[in-house]
Amino acid sequence: MSWLNRVRNKIPFLPKRETTENLWHKCPECGAMVFLKEYEENLYVCPRCDHHGRIGPALRFGMLLDPGYSVLPSPQVKEDPPKFRDTKRYSDRIKAARAATGEADALLNAQGAIEGRPLVMGVQDFAFMGGSMGMAVGAAFVAGARAAIAARCPYLIVTASGGARMQEAILSLMQLPRTTVAISELREAGLPYIVLLADPTTGGVTASYAMLGDIQLAEPGALIGFAGQRVIESTIREKLPEGFQRAEYLLEHGMIDMVVPRRDLRARLALLLDYLTPRREAA
Repeated sequence: MSWLNRVRNKIPFLPKRETTENLWHKCPECGAMVFLKEYEENLYVCPRCDHHGRIGPALRFGMLLDPGYSVLPSPQVKEDPPKFRDTKRYSDRIKAARAATGEADALLNAQGAIEGRPLVMGVQDFAFMGGSMGMAVGAAFVAGARAAIAARCPYLIVTASGGARMQEAILSLMQLPRTTVAISELREAGLPYIVLLADPTTGGVTASYAMLGDIQLAEPGALIGFAGQRVIESTIREKLPEGFQRAEYLLEHGMIDMVVPRRDLRARLALLLDYLTPRREAA
């Protein structure tokens, strides 16, 4: 802190001014300092290198859904059955994540529409314990899928996760088959299941509902994979290709259907919903 700032902070009648911390955003990809207002107006995408920043459910809903959507209540699950503790209690970690994000857990659902096409939309928040998948996330996914079935509309999930939540042990791994069954229920009902892969989508989430969509979209540059690149390289003892596990590489090799910039997502999703669930004209 400079001498001038120290003096100014000690003088009570001088109002505090905005600091560089809340005026500028430093891009984690290219290191450019971007005016925060410009960054927000550009949908949290760096205007210099096109790096897509991580955003949470509230921003996702506001960007994609028509006004008037409703956030669905989060299912209640038993918390911390294994009574897990490492450097701190798991229950304390949950409380801290809730205080930081204002959310019940790492997956939130909303019911609304995109350009008049109804759907239920779920969004994972990487800011909530790395978007990790535990019992609450599994229950929220099932609730979102069943809300879509009840409303006879598609279910869209936006994934962003480090994988299964280690503090819940085998209970977190049980969410893989549980969410897969919910997707089967959607398909039995003849309803589309659409996946938007955001940065990062890894681990058990990739091994389950993130790669089971009828349509697989991804944001540019999103990290998508199961194990980390260094783990794979040390296992197979080979150097992996440049851009391995990035959205563009997966598109080139047929694992996803399209890579869509954030500014085009709303229009592209509306088009897909038209293809998958054509609106019926009034009689």
